[in-house]
Amino acid sequence: MSDEPRTWLTPAAYEKLKAELEYLTTEGRREIEARIAEARDHGDLRENAEYDAAKHDQGMMEARIRQLRHLLDTAEVREAEASDTVQIGSVVRVVDDDGDEFEVFVAPSENRVAGVMVASPDSPLGAALLGAGVGDEVRYEAPAGTFTVRVLGVRPFDG
Repeated sequence: MSDEPRTWLTPAAYEKLKAELEYLTTEGRREIEARIAEARDHGDLRENAEYDAAKHDQGMMEARIRQLRHLLDTAEVREAEASDTVQIGSVVRVVDDDGDEFEVFVAPSENRVAGVMVASPDSPLGAALLGAGVGDEVRYEAPAGTFTVRVLGVRPFDG
């Protein structure tokens, strides 16, 4: 195995990405091939916007296939671990300077779940939260300025 960084994925995120890869390499490719064939039937390819669009979409899809294969090949798939401090896979309840409370799932963006705010460990907020415990205040720099949040609770992601 190489020294390549691994991307932490929940089992559900891994299965979702695997299903996307399966779709793209089967139905997705067939659909693009059909679009290209139909566009070819319209004549001169030099001035065929439909053909150009289909070829562009094919290139984008093949890039996504390569990205998914790499991601799945280098993934670290596991459930989040219980801890008193924020780890990758933690759901953190915080309060900001305005008194607004919200939860943040600290994980790579590939673990997105509807209705849950995800902060990548590489993002300003995610990086600031890593290692923090209940009661800790963390400051982070974001494009809109400097912000402070206080950690109210830490639990492992369970979805």
